[in-house]
Amino acid sequence: MFTGIVEELGEVTAVENLGDASRFRLRGPVVTEGAQHGDSIAVNGVCLTVVEHEGDEFTADVMAETLKRSSLGALTAGSRVNLERPTAVGARLGGHIVQGHVDGTGRILERTPSENWEIVKISLPAELSRYVVEKGSITVDGISLTVVDAGPDHFTVSLIPTTLALTTLGVKQPGDPVNLEVDVIAKYVERLLGDRAQGDTK
Repeated sequence: MFTGIVEELGEVTAVENLGDASRFRLRGPVVTEGAQHGDSIAVNGVCLTVVEHEGDEFTADVMAETLKRSSLGALTAGSRVNLERPTAVGARLGGHIVQGHVDGTGRILERTPSENWEIVKISLPAELSRYVVEKGSITVDGISLTVVDAGPDHFTVSLIPTTLALTTLGVKQPGDPVNLEVDVIAKYVERLLGDRAQGDTK
């Protein structure tokens, strides 16, 4: 489990095409400290497993399903990525509960800067709109954010200077894809209420 509080802005150093999968090599001195084979690291909000670790770099295999459902397939050597290690038991939950399981992708639609923050408008797949509410939580490229406005096909978030400086949302431009993970609690509530509405008492 993650919290959506990005630990560092890392970099893709190599991408190897494996046919039905890809192998990524990524640099991140913070997240690789003490890393072991089999550990999890979130890359732009996608939970990946460490295959190899050497120095401040690690490799991770990404299956075709993940490439299809996320924006990782658009990454190339030199791409900047948000990196986060799983939260430790007993640690503060600074963001919200994030699984690292991407629900879909959106695209940056608009950026509206102001003196102390920036409003970013992001497209929203129709099947995810029911989970996104004003002042609720959403994960964008692995970043825990609060929804400012929620529309049927888009939402907006307000970014503080720290988020702009330390994450990929500081450099992404209109048209760029982003990974989206909605609040898992909303999905569980929907499933439970749906079962009750159908008379399922299990």
